[in-house]
Amino acid sequence: MKQLKKIKGDASLRSFIRKSEKNFSSILVYAEKDKNKNLLIYDSINKILNKNKILAPLMYKENYKKSFIEIEDFGDKTIYKLLKKTKSKFNYFKKVIKLLKQIQSIKDKSIENFKNKKYKIPIYKRKILIQEANLFYDWYVKKNLPKNKSRKFAKDFRKIITKLSSKLQLRNNVFVHRDFHVSNLMLVKDQIGIIDSQDALIGNKAYDLASLVDDVRIKTSKGLKNKIYNYYVKKFSKTEKIKIKNDFEILSVLRNLKIIGIFTRLAVRDRKKSYLKLIPYTWSLIQMRLNQNIVFRDLSAILNKNFKKFIK
Repeated sequence: MKQLKKIKGDASLRSFIRKSEKNFSSILVYAEKDKNKNLLIYDSINKILNKNKILAPLMYKENYKKSFIEIEDFGDKTIYKLLKKTKSKFNYFKKVIKLLKQIQSIKDKSIENFKNKKYKIPIYKRKILIQEANLFYDWYVKKNLPKNKSRKFAKDFRKIITKLSSKLQLRNNVFVHRDFHVSNLMLVKDQIGIIDSQDALIGNKAYDLASLVDDVRIKTSKGLKNKIYNYYVKKFSKTEKIKIKNDFEILSVLRNLKIIGIFTRLAVRDRKKSYLKLIPYTWSLIQMRLNQNIVFRDLSAILNKNFKKFIK
């Protein structure tokens, strides 16, 4: 007998239903809004990952007209859940770093989608990075600062963010998942599978590393963060290590400013208020990185002036 059960979604506008029948189960992914990205592009990226021997959900069936695809069920064992239960967290992170390096070695940048059209992964241009960081202003600042202050903040903030993004040193030449964190990694028969890949771009190798190490969803010690980071960079040359460190710190801060904006938007626009509880820890991650690099002097000053509660 066929059973349908709605399962917990993510921060997107998709909904998920587990379909169980006898000894087989699958996931129905529904997306009436932004179908192209959430269904068509999602499957295209998964095809590229699977082609490169990286575990991503296979598609069994598509009904684009009715706004859904049916995909492989990876179960419920996220790496996030496993990390919460274990003391030897670094062992899991070593496996995750190995997976990240495998993802970053992908050479395929295009594939035929299920509409028989070519999909090419876009480049993670500076313009996109700046737009994303500005979500912090668009949603969080506008909600938390009076109009006269927020206008001045906007002008200064945009200049600072544009300048920071110009200081990135690595090329945009690797597959970037963009949400590479432990809630999107699943344990599937002793292998780590990856989900939620529809936002992938070709970009900076430090981006997904920052997403993993400075993950706002799970609190890890500074010591563990350093161990994970050092494990990733250990085989790079001295020159490359300097570039990665520079870009890692900038991208971590820009990404987490974006996240504060997105979490505020989820609460205000989509009434998903559970994400608000993650904002204080996101601020503490930003503070930690700001303190480590003089490149953030102007950003530290503007955040300290307007959000002294979080940035000291």
